[in-house]
Amino acid sequence: MENVFDAKDAQNYIDRINNLVEDTHGLWGKMTVDQMLAHCSITYEMVFEPEKHKKPGAIAKFILKTFVKPKVVGEKAYPRDSPTAPQFLVSGRKNFHEEKTRLIGFIQKTQQLGADAFDGKESFSFGKLNAQEWNNMFAKHLNHHLAQFGV
Repeated sequence: MENVFDAKDAQNYIDRINNLVEDTHGLWGKMTVDQMLAHCSITYEMVFEPEKHKKPGAIAKFILKTFVKPKVVGEKAYPRDSPTAPQFLVSGRKNFHEEKTRLIGFIQKTQQLGADAFDGKESFSFGKLNAQEWNNMFAKHLNHHLAQFGV
């Protein structure tokens, strides 16, 4: 699996994103390319702009940590047409160029901060994660959706 904290791997994600155009269609799923870019940014928003999102309550967080976390932070790739959590749903069309720029900025910021900044950092939904778990979560999500759109 790629390392989102490595400059070369981060640039590879950026290059893949830059291969997308406004009318790129997904190979599966319902999202448009602009919605996918906005959707991918939500993971980063929860880290860098947490005020935009409501934190899960105690019961929801317990369920997320117990049942969802292993699938999200583990090594195994997401299957096609995996269900999307409600807080990650994007409705309506978005500005493709703005969403592309925004996601690339989040990838660059994550890489520049480095693994040490994320090691032991609190996740919105899963509690404290180590740097490898953060990497897996970011990398798997990006790979899943970039593959969905053929890049």
